[in-house]
Amino acid sequence: MYHQPVLLSECIKGLNIKPEGCYADVTFGGGGHSRAIMEQLSTGHLYAFDQDEDAAANVIDDERFTFIPQNFSYFKNFIQLYHNGQLDGVIADLGVSSHQFDTPEKGFSTRFDGRLDMRMSQSNPLDAATVVNTYGLDDLARVLSLYGELPNARQIATDIIMARDAEPIETTEQLKQSVQGRLPRGRENKVLAQVFQALRIEVNHEMEALTNFLSQCAYVLKPGGRLVVLSYHSLEDRLVKNFTRTGNAEGKEEKDFFGNPITPYIIINRKPIVPSEEEIALNSRARSAKLRIAERK
Repeated sequence: MYHQPVLLSECIKGLNIKPEGCYADVTFGGGGHSRAIMEQLSTGHLYAFDQDEDAAANVIDDERFTFIPQNFSYFKNFIQLYHNGQLDGVIADLGVSSHQFDTPEKGFSTRFDGRLDMRMSQSNPLDAATVVNTYGLDDLARVLSLYGELPNARQIATDIIMARDAEPIETTEQLKQSVQGRLPRGRENKVLAQVFQALRIEVNHEMEALTNFLSQCAYVLKPGGRLVVLSYHSLEDRLVKNFTRTGNAEGKEEKDFFGNPITPYIIINRKPIVPSEEEIALNSRARSAKLRIAERK
């Protein structure tokens, strides 16, 4: 299977779909969420975005469906290009698809030896090998600390630089070997995953893209329109929480003359929705998922 959608029924319920409404799935991937949305549309329309070239093989052959092969960072511009008016709902399933993790040559997974790539789109000039082999100590440590949330980021960066001085680090296996001495016993896989996550976020400018996307949603959604976002690590979830609660990335609450908070959204679920133990047992990648739903005021 290309990708098993996480919290599928909760996401679809959260969108509160109108059969005649217009929606956007900005992380199309294998099309799991999109197909579930399409089942509930009559005269409505769905716009789907994905920058991964492989996702185009999953497009839905339906006149009510439009596939836009782009990063969701440019979401607002493309919706204005393809659609006259605002949308009734937007869904984003962040992170890496099962297909991307399970394709060794993409270099996303710690489980396979493959080229150190990690690009979501092959048109991206920056890959993980470039980051690992050309970034200075300060920049590499910053990436590992900020995006991997690793307390010993500087030591790991130092080890990577020492290894690349001996020979270029071009594969996932070489990268794993270079940081082997910094992996605490019993937590090797967890720390390795954090190293890979940090590099992937840097390569794909994921936090900038997510910030851009979230800042555009309030303009694209109709009043009463729903924003549904699935995130998989605390950096993403914090941004989603800040934007839905305050309308900005920093989470700074602005107030009107009467002291009432100014925010573009009504929060539908105060606490994030998380998968059940049953779903996690069936799909281990659901373990870290958090779902937040907000409605445009």
